[in-house]
Amino acid sequence: MALVPCQVLRVAILLSYCSILCNYKAIEMPSHQTYGGSWKFLTFIDLVIQAVFFGICVLTDLSSLLTRGSGNQEQERQLKKLISLRDWMLAVLAFPVGVFVVVVFWIIYAYDREMIYPKLLDNFIPGWLNHGMHTTVLPFILIEMRTSHHAYPSRSSGLTAICVFSVAYILWVCWVHHVTGMWVYPLLEHIGPGARIIFFGCTTILMTFLYLLGEVLNSYIWDTQRTAKRK
Repeated sequence: MALVPCQVLRVAILLSYCSILCNYKAIEMPSHQTYGGSWKFLTFIDLVIQAVFFGICVLTDLSSLLTRGSGNQEQERQLKKLISLRDWMLAVLAFPVGVFVVVVFWIIYAYDREMIYPKLLDNFIPGWLNHGMHTTVLPFILIEMRTSHHAYPSRSSGLTAICVFSVAYILWVCWVHHVTGMWVYPLLEHIGPGARIIFFGCTTILMTFLYLLGEVLNSYIWDTQRTAKRK
């Protein structure tokens, strides 16, 4: 038996994301007042994705509790749709985007933090909030994968969806630069046009790799558990 029920964990994680989002939006940073606001940053988009995903998880748990033993076929059909949406969001957005944000942020931060998170931001964003945006995302999503089985979509549709998301965000970053003359991330200011194309291509490839990693990890976790139960 789990030490803490997965339903309670999901509620706690959802509340933590709501707290992080509220605290982040309450910060009066100059970048929040410019074109695109907080939506320029993949970190903020990822926080919204994670909050929506765990909100759907909590709603699924509540719906499952309310429909248990009711025998209402319509309610069960709606529950299956909700579960399908939850699984799709984890596979296509929550896992690959969440892991991407954590991995890429800390790699660039370790190399030269000024390229991704200038020291000036320490005056606005406390350390705990920085870790809430760029660190805890990974353990939270791994906990969810470990506690609940998620049915992945077909590989072709899943890869198409994550590629569309990646390209859409790259085009959005380029549009912001076109309008304002400034790149969203300082890193893009320090490299030439050719290097930017290579960088954008590599990020898209990394996103697709992380999608496949999530698929493999999900299968490994639950195949291992089924084998252990049979034994």
